[in-house]
Amino acid sequence: MITTRRLTVRYGRTVAVAVADLVAADGRTLGLIGPNGSGKSTMLRAVLGAVPGEGTVTVDDDLVRDLTPRQRADRIAVVAQEEPSGMPLTVRESVLLGRSGRRSGWSRYRPEDEHAAQGAMTRTGVTHLAHRQVDGLSGGERQRVLVARALAQGSSHLLLDEPTNHLDVRYQHEILSLVHGLPLTTITVLHDLNLAARYCDELVLLSEGHVVAAGVPAEVLVPEVLEPVYEIAVRRLDVEGVPQLVFGVDARGRGPGPRPPLDMHARRPTTGDLPERRGAR
Repeated sequence: MITTRRLTVRYGRTVAVAVADLVAADGRTLGLIGPNGSGKSTMLRAVLGAVPGEGTVTVDDDLVRDLTPRQRADRIAVVAQEEPSGMPLTVRESVLLGRSGRRSGWSRYRPEDEHAAQGAMTRTGVTHLAHRQVDGLSGGERQRVLVARALAQGSSHLLLDEPTNHLDVRYQHEILSLVHGLPLTTITVLHDLNLAARYCDELVLLSEGHVVAAGVPAEVLVPEVLEPVYEIAVRRLDVEGVPQLVFGVDARGRGPGPRPPLDMHARRPTTGDLPERRGAR
């Protein structure tokens, strides 16, 4: 479990995250959503302990700031936004890097490291690519390799920063279906709200560093919550119990346009304020 309590992160005079609370439950996938600049990636880095902040961040009831780098690596693995490495690494070598934190100095990889890397490649479906150069793979294949490297690390918590960025629709669904099926506590930053609705168990919606709404997708992804944040009309359809959103035209035919500024002090919607959820996810 990962929790934050009144987490606040500042860059100089700019407040990137403001008194934010979240709970990522054991074995569940939590999605961080919100417009550009809303604080999603900053919150992810604060959970990892990569940026200082006020308030508390705990992993299984231990304060992240009290953990050593080795202890953090034991608890939390990270999949950052995919970029070519520029290094002539094979897939196998790249996945083995996930075991680096468990070696002493320049010691060789142990049999258990090889076993963990092989298991991670099997789980993510990249075993047949083991001897291919990583930078010669497609975007979806490289992303699977990054997930495999994180799994090889052997951590119980996984953080992902826009894992479907620049992927086509097939690979977006493949990667998120893979992540959602992992027996890990996962926090992922996503821009596509329809993907978030399908593959996240809970969502936290951020705007200007503030948590605007939190809960299951059916509770968070409602037009009256989303429209003031994204400043665009939203229409929601439920397909087999999963919310799906259409942007730009709502039920009254209204097109996109400016919305009133978001009132951070207004009462947040509760489950009782929301339309009845139709069907099971």
